[in-house]
Amino acid sequence: MKLHEDNSLGALGSAIGKGLLAGIAATAAMTLSQMIEMKITKRGPSDATLKVAEDTAGVKPASKQDKQQLSQELHWGYGTAWGAARGLIGLTGLKGLPATLLHFGAVWGTSLIMLPKHDAAKPINKQQPKDIAIDVLHHGVYAITAGLVYDALDAGSRRERKVKKIWASLKGLKHRLK
Repeated sequence: MKLHEDNSLGALGSAIGKGLLAGIAATAAMTLSQMIEMKITKRGPSDATLKVAEDTAGVKPASKQDKQQLSQELHWGYGTAWGAARGLIGLTGLKGLPATLLHFGAVWGTSLIMLPKHDAAKPINKQQPKDIAIDVLHHGVYAITAGLVYDALDAGSRRERKVKKIWASLKGLKHRLK
């Protein structure tokens, strides 16, 4: 059986799947980062995810234990889902630092808009610089981990070989024009 050379749906599925795996790894790294930071700063866990879920879907945990469990489930689901966005970025041919910066901007930018909208955080202009730095740190850990994992999973793909071939052609053309 011969496979089609242009399998766009297969490439999309592959990118999303790799992105979801990258999102799981990134959420684990961010969770570890938050746990370490909370020990150092003596900060308690955030209930931002619960506030957004309650505001958007009417979700209300029945007990304190349910609150913690639901918060963790939402955190992991949200982080994993954002990995799919990293996969879509990968489909554009972007990788490495440019893709990571774009992904970071999308993830952190969304939180800067959504959390204040649902009264789950103060707007950035009303936050303390220390709190902004901590938020950037955690989202940075997330985006860097997602990028590293996605790029590792995607290394050697047909799309990457095609991008490298185009890049080599452009370099050759530049050299010939000199």
